[in-house]
Amino acid sequence: MALGVALLQGVLPLAGAQRGRADWMQLGRPLAWSQLALVAASFACLTLAFVRHDFSVLYVASNSNSALPLPYRFAAVWGGHEGSLLLWLLMLNVWTVAVAVYSRSLPAVFVARILGVLGLVAVGFLLFTLITSNPFERLIPAAADGRDLNPLLQDPGMVIHPPMLYMGYVGFSVAYAFAIAALLGGNLDATWARWTRPWTTAAWIFLTFGIGLGSWWAYNELGWGGWWFWDPVENASFMPWLVGTALIHSLAVTEKRGSFKVWTVLLAIVAFSLSLMGTFLVRSGVLSSVHAFATDPRRGLFILAFLVIAIGSSLVLYAWRAPTVGLGQRFALVSKESMLLVNNMLLAVATGAVLLGTLYPLFLDAMGLGKISVGPPYFDSVFGLLMAPLLFMMGIGPLTRWKSDEPGSLARRLRWALPAALLAALGVTWAAGRIAPLTVGGLTLAFWIVASQGVDLLERLRPRGQHTNVLARLRLLPRAYVGMLVAHLGIAAFTFGVAMVKTYEIERDVKMGPDASTELNGYRFRMQSVREIKGPNYTAAQGLIEVSRNGQVIAMLEPEKRIYRVQSNPMTEAAVDSNLLRDLYISMGEQLPNGDWIVRVQHKPFIVWIWGGCLIMMLGGVLAASDRRYRLRQTQNATSPNASASTAGGAA
Repeated sequence: MALGVALLQGVLPLAGAQRGRADWMQLGRPLAWSQLALVAASFACLTLAFVRHDFSVLYVASNSNSALPLPYRFAAVWGGHEGSLLLWLLMLNVWTVAVAVYSRSLPAVFVARILGVLGLVAVGFLLFTLITSNPFERLIPAAADGRDLNPLLQDPGMVIHPPMLYMGYVGFSVAYAFAIAALLGGNLDATWARWTRPWTTAAWIFLTFGIGLGSWWAYNELGWGGWWFWDPVENASFMPWLVGTALIHSLAVTEKRGSFKVWTVLLAIVAFSLSLMGTFLVRSGVLSSVHAFATDPRRGLFILAFLVIAIGSSLVLYAWRAPTVGLGQRFALVSKESMLLVNNMLLAVATGAVLLGTLYPLFLDAMGLGKISVGPPYFDSVFGLLMAPLLFMMGIGPLTRWKSDEPGSLARRLRWALPAALLAALGVTWAAGRIAPLTVGGLTLAFWIVASQGVDLLERLRPRGQHTNVLARLRLLPRAYVGMLVAHLGIAAFTFGVAMVKTYEIERDVKMGPDASTELNGYRFRMQSVREIKGPNYTAAQGLIEVSRNGQVIAMLEPEKRIYRVQSNPMTEAAVDSNLLRDLYISMGEQLPNGDWIVRVQHKPFIVWIWGGCLIMMLGGVLAASDRRYRLRQTQNATSPNASASTAGGAA
């Protein structure tokens, strides 16, 4: 039924917009609500099957067990391929209804085209679900019990990580639909950019949260203590984030100056294309990853065909319309537009580098040219070289004026920022005990962002030659500006955490039994005992390790080595003592014949700043998306391209 409704939603509003049939265009909103109701009902049925242990459903029998705790039964709904696809559809319908609800002030023709495009996207995924991925396939006779959920997914982070990640993935379909609607109508102007920008920012917020949460899950659950390994599936989510970041900045130029219009539309198409490609990589069976679904290649072929049709038709439309779009206003070499252009180019090249490192081994394998592995050394070196100039430009861009600026003026305004950042970096590395050139460079960039943002904020609050009320001016700052400031500070915090943990982390693998101890970076770790515990669906050897410093006990940590009864998979549950300055990370390896254990002890300075930086970036996105000019409700009479463009320019 949802497929039938999606077909109507994809055809009638688009046809109505083409023929001027207002009655057909008005059907978009009720059809979007109807499709959401049907997909939500399907999702509720599948959830109920998991909660009630209905093992006559093959998907439930494959991903659950009667001993599985209730929270993980909910997580199991999207713990496999079929359920995760149904979750994708639910998220797509939530975004579609959100557009239908919050777009009443937009022109009816434009909204009809947006809802029509989203309906056609839903048709593709509904066909995929019905033809190759039916989560309601029956198992007759019903299984006596289930195979249990993958132990890797039995973690609190996995209860909310996939929904947040999918909200980000699917959210870029809204930016894509806005872009296609604008191409169909030929209205690529500042008004279109202003309408698109908050939706793109919202998708970016969810994707940032999803990626950060996935990194935190891997750090805590996989037992090796890493926070990012350039896994192909990690890359599949990271690439849309990079392009989405470029899209947000490009939309700012299009909204304010009317430039980058063609490039902005292309970024919207590419962001959604990479989201679809990520779906293909995860579900096609071509990847070997802890995140990937082991599925049959037919599904990969279906998604690949859908990718070719959806993106191929978009690029054809783009090639047809792009030559008719103006270039926008001119700008000087030193201007905010130039800085944002460099930002876009570096993010695009970084995305290409990640894409190459992810797909090149697959291409060689498919061509029968052998198997190679592209790992962290490639990504760290290439990506780091591209990010360094981007971080440097991040300090200059916000202070640069639109259209044209004077290099001498910029240099005078920032004359103390770079020396102060360098001195701060040298001080931090000296205090850490080792001055490493690369670390000094990374920390200098982090402090440079903070210092330059401070200069910009100070100039806005206390203009030269004026005596003003600082608090009054602070309250008048636009949320979009404050959001940009906060997001950039999140990048600085993230960069600081990465530079510190990569340089100063220490780890040691030791043999430990009762009363055995080891020391690491001034901390003493003593294993008091190892006991056997029983969980709802596993048994575990749990160590009790006392952590002390200078003779004072600061933590009691309980790492575990679990064996899940149904799948008999050994799993490592790390124990972490965390604060803003460091993490103490302990994981248990294998048990030795004499009863002792191999224990990995790690000291990770400032690693929580990585995830704290992600949260700060999210907060910046929320502030920017809630700016006043996006919350103003305008009548359709006031949304003509010329009037809206001037209004957006004045608000910006």
